[in-house]
Amino acid sequence: MRDARAGPSKRNRSTYNRPVANKYLSYDDQRAPKVRAMFSRLAARYDVVNDVMSFGLHRRWKKDTVRLALAGRAGPARILDLCCGTGDLSFLAEARAVPGSSVAGLDFTLPMLGVATRRRVLARSRSAFAQGDALRLPFQGGVFDAVTVGYGLRNVADPLAALREMRRVLAPEGRVVILDFGKPDGRVAGALYRAFLRTVMPLMGWAFHGDPETYLYIPESLERYPAQRGVQALMREAGLEGARYESRLLGTMGLNIAEAPAASRPL
Repeated sequence: MRDARAGPSKRNRSTYNRPVANKYLSYDDQRAPKVRAMFSRLAARYDVVNDVMSFGLHRRWKKDTVRLALAGRAGPARILDLCCGTGDLSFLAEARAVPGSSVAGLDFTLPMLGVATRRRVLARSRSAFAQGDALRLPFQGGVFDAVTVGYGLRNVADPLAALREMRRVLAPEGRVVILDFGKPDGRVAGALYRAFLRTVMPLMGWAFHGDPETYLYIPESLERYPAQRGVQALMREAGLEGARYESRLLGTMGLNIAEAPAASRPL
């Protein structure tokens, strides 16, 4: 396997330099406003579309995310659900964590937070939701035992900077788990996966939002997203330890896991 810490291969450099056609995607100072505009449009039907396009499997992957984030923790946990969207991971974490735990959900798109807040009221949840930027987290250092990110890192303008922020707010030995679309190792699986995304995603956009580019954004954003192996390397660069990943569904989904270093002990 090629070293994940290396830069893009010659074969992939043309992809990295290819112009971006999707109106919701850019790699300049318009990245954040374009992503916010897209998710504002998606918010009302976001949960329904997730169930349809994943055949409900996203629910299992999100349960895996929370399970991995809390594995080995016996006492109450302070949990940050970053890029929380409509709150799926927040509510799952609240249900799984032991009594006395706290869950904070942070997202920069108000309509998504509006859905999360309505769900919170209906579920009588204790999760707290707030607007904020993944690149400038509004928290002091070392205040969370776990950070989860579901389908969010791919949409951040600077993934390494976001990972450094996660590292900053994690308590010693705290854990971060990131769920997102992956890239299969196998050539055939990869080709079928790309064909599926580029065929089905525009149809989803038309059917639910009258705009094929909303969900065509997914394969377009995956072109430069480093996926499982690249995120593993970025985690190491951000100062996280034990960086590793697990794949799901032939590598089409990836779970990246790492921990903050232990607190230094006096000699």
